[in-house]
Amino acid sequence: MILYLHGFRSSPRSMKARLMAERMAALGLEQQWLCPQLPASPKLAMQQVLALIEGVPASELRIVGSSLGGYYATWLAERLGCPAVLLNPAVVPLKDLDKHVGVTTAYHSDEPFEFKREYIDELRALAVAKITEPQRYLLLAATGDEVLDYRDMVAHYAGAQQHIIDGSDHGISEFADYLDEVLAFCGIGAKS
Repeated sequence: MILYLHGFRSSPRSMKARLMAERMAALGLEQQWLCPQLPASPKLAMQQVLALIEGVPASELRIVGSSLGGYYATWLAERLGCPAVLLNPAVVPLKDLDKHVGVTTAYHSDEPFEFKREYIDELRALAVAKITEPQRYLLLAATGDEVLDYRDMVAHYAGAQQHIIDGSDHGISEFADYLDEVLAFCGIGAKS
């Protein structure tokens, strides 16, 4: 089972989520793919995700998280003991998201949502100071990320398998080039 967690203001319609969903469907594994629309509240987002994966053994669960979804994926991987792939993950979103308090819109729709100041405290409650089993993680970090500093990611996931992408951007525009690597880490082979 692969659980994909999108980033702040993103959705299951993001390029990376769509590419992964299409590949899982092509492999006949669409029943092993979950990609929920996460609410703005981190607390509610994690409650929703935990309810969604209830009953899935940690040994069968793989989490892929992008940006803020990477922050969530880290908390879940530490709590559940499952592997996680992190795509330009937020390491300290408290400082980055404070400027987004208020009403904004999602990237893939005009639907407004509110990011409340209390959500910063909810994020703080999900902080992982240090990962406990680096071998459970794969980090893809782009040096050209215009939103987050890849060096923070590299330091936070020290000891994990790391693929540092020279250049690129926050969204990892050429994610299709890394899809096989991500799926392989999740235990899924390429289509023959």
